[in-house]
Amino acid sequence: MIENGRPGDQSPFIGARAAHYLLPGFLHIGEATTITTILGSCVAVCIWDASRRTGGMNHFLLPRGTASRGLEGRFGEQAIPHLLKQLVESGAERGRLQAKVFGGACVNAAFQRPDHLGLKNAQAALQFLAVAGVRVVSQDVGGTRGRKLLFHTDDGTAFVKYL
Repeated sequence: MIENGRPGDQSPFIGARAAHYLLPGFLHIGEATTITTILGSCVAVCIWDASRRTGGMNHFLLPRGTASRGLEGRFGEQAIPHLLKQLVESGAERGRLQAKVFGGACVNAAFQRPDHLGLKNAQAALQFLAVAGVRVVSQDVGGTRGRKLLFHTDDGTAFVKYL
């Protein structure tokens, strides 16, 4: 699935953007960067400021928890505020931020139930963003398949390939 893409648009793999692979539990911000990650039950929140042409992504593993210093990115309740803080400190205006949320699948049949971890992660991300006042303009969450995600920080486009 391609989100916000149009026929004839430049391939998400070619361009003048810097490239960054995002590991679970981390975040990355930048201007003109393609951030790539792989998601299963984890969730990635992509946030950008369209007028400043900057953005970032986090990749968290659990909705809530207590992390020691340096591991805040593992938990959505800490990862999302940390991403917002980093973006504002880099010059983004909080009132102009928009978000897209991806992931939250249940890829293991043995764990499929109505309250699986992926669903909890996705719900937590949406809740934290609502409390923070950040508008979610798109989401692709749930299901039973993992996702490869590419996010362009300068224009907010996201490309998803189901695995």
